[in-house]
Amino acid sequence: MRGDIEASFLEKGHYPAGVDEVGRGCLAGPVYAACVILDYKKLMSVDDKSKALIRDSKTLSHKQRELIVPLIKEIAIDFKISFATAREIEKINILQASFLAMSRAAQACTMDYDILLVDGNKEIPTYKAPQMAIIKGDDHCYNIAAASILAKEARDSFMAKAAVKYPEYGFEAHVGYATKKHIDMVNAHGICELHRRTFGPIRKLLEK
Repeated sequence: MRGDIEASFLEKGHYPAGVDEVGRGCLAGPVYAACVILDYKKLMSVDDKSKALIRDSKTLSHKQRELIVPLIKEIAIDFKISFATAREIEKINILQASFLAMSRAAQACTMDYDILLVDGNKEIPTYKAPQMAIIKGDDHCYNIAAASILAKEARDSFMAKAAVKYPEYGFEAHVGYATKKHIDMVNAHGICELHRRTFGPIRKLLEK
């Protein structure tokens, strides 16, 4: 049940934070991450309908995320959002760039916590403090789910602004993912500075 892992830490006097990333599979744009430290007393006072929206961001519509983001920020003791750029992704690969974005978000938090709960099956190698990797963490932990939502909304907002600068790619719709429309637009117009040149479809275009 979502929250049980966090509750077990709280019962031992250990306060958890959660971190998650968004945008690993995209062909363009940064990979974003957020770190969230929820106030569990406030969380437990939230009505069940709203609490049910603090889950994996991929299962929520944009409208649902817009509704729940203000609540997450209201009941959070601290939260930070960070990213790694397309150039950093090219230089160190997407996995390491995801770790970099998550580490940046976690280290930017100014409030103390005892353990960092990381979504996925790997801990962050450069993060030198107690942490725990949790597969499908946003299904098990409110902190991780909240982090995924904040990171998703922040990244989508970035890509919507990028769509104004680069209207030919339709970033506002696919936010950089490898949709047919995105691939067609890349084939028609070439790439822009946001494209990840080491990713298959982009690399193949550059090799032509």
